[in-house]
Amino acid sequence: MDHLPGVLRGFKLISGTANRGLAEEIARNLGVDLAKVTISRFADGEIFVRIDENVRGADVFIVQPTNPPAENLLELLLLIDAARRASAARITCVMPYYGYSRQDRKDQPRVAIGAKLVANMIEKAGVDRVLGLDFHQHQLQGFFDEPVDHLYAAPVLMNHFRRKQLKDLVIVAPDVGSAKMARGFAKRLNATLAIIDKRRPSANVSEVVNVVGEVEGKDCVIPDDMIDTAGTVSEAAKALRGLGAKDIYVCATHALLSGPAVQRLSEAPIKEVVVTDSIAIKPEKRFDTLTVLSVGELLAKAIRFTHSEQSVSSLFD
Repeated sequence: MDHLPGVLRGFKLISGTANRGLAEEIARNLGVDLAKVTISRFADGEIFVRIDENVRGADVFIVQPTNPPAENLLELLLLIDAARRASAARITCVMPYYGYSRQDRKDQPRVAIGAKLVANMIEKAGVDRVLGLDFHQHQLQGFFDEPVDHLYAAPVLMNHFRRKQLKDLVIVAPDVGSAKMARGFAKRLNATLAIIDKRRPSANVSEVVNVVGEVEGKDCVIPDDMIDTAGTVSEAAKALRGLGAKDIYVCATHALLSGPAVQRLSEAPIKEVVVTDSIAIKPEKRFDTLTVLSVGELLAKAIRFTHSEQSVSSLFD
């Protein structure tokens, strides 16, 4: 276990309630205890937040993904505000999942740009730095005026598949936009690349049109940044099986698993669905072929490097 050096003067790790398990894993890898906080509700449901330790002059890291419900985001803002008003020297928002990030541009009339609004709120609350994991689009880093360290879960996912020692492997990009990420996977796993050409008639509905590349008789891995309703990956798996693919694996950083996702993934011809614990997965959303890998060690290293003013990008050299 990698421990932070010295007596940890001025270091505080705080967790919201959105993903307490991941925060505890980060703390275990750092060799520290989570700071004591009180997070409760008033009778009308309003959130009450209090930091129960002295953080004056401290380097504070707040772990909280902002996936729905929206209370997770509000809780993060209140924790940042509490730390700022308690005179923390520096506040880093550790956001394993950037909720509301899919609304990142005005692609139709009279719509909100939710990703920018959330970035504005986090900055206005008083954060000094953001540490994120696999944003939906890389350019979202530019929505913050404060420094952003953008981490990738790919090393965690790729190590899992390396241990399987799959032969004749094909990495299949679920759409053209994922081709760059899939190419990175293919290069590091010594695999070939295929791309699925799909259409999206409406939100959360996808339709496979064609598969570019050779998949017959080969093991396939479909990587993506998130699995929401699982329409894309389940349809992709069916198309690959129809073309004679052997074992089909799916991997993604963020497991939202909304609506019919669990049923779709359970019924699709997928041998294993590999995700990370960036979002807490409820017991009712777990199924036989699901494997959950922890990003606790990765985030702990990034927090340690940030605290000691080392290069976070060296994690991916």
